[in-house]
Amino acid sequence: MAQTTAVEFQRKFGDFQHQAQREPVEITRHGRRELVLMSADHYDWLVAAARRTHRTVDASPVVTDAVRRAEMDPQHAELNALLK
Repeated sequence: MAQTTAVEFQRKFGDFQHQAQREPVEITRHGRRELVLMSADHYDWLVAAARRTHRTVDASPVVTDAVRRAEMDPQHAELNALLK
């Protein structure tokens, strides 16, 4: 993701506006991330994706059975300790 300061963003607004059509632009103030400028299409896609939620109780039996039988990769076995 492209990044710029708030001051540079103000000076080169047009450039960053064009860049945001291709990829989000992160705008920082005093070294901290403050805003992200993105195209309206990208924003609409993110909003739509956030609305697509699925509840576990609505999952089909095939999906819940597959999850029940799934095994964690041994390289992540230490994560099981966090659940106890």
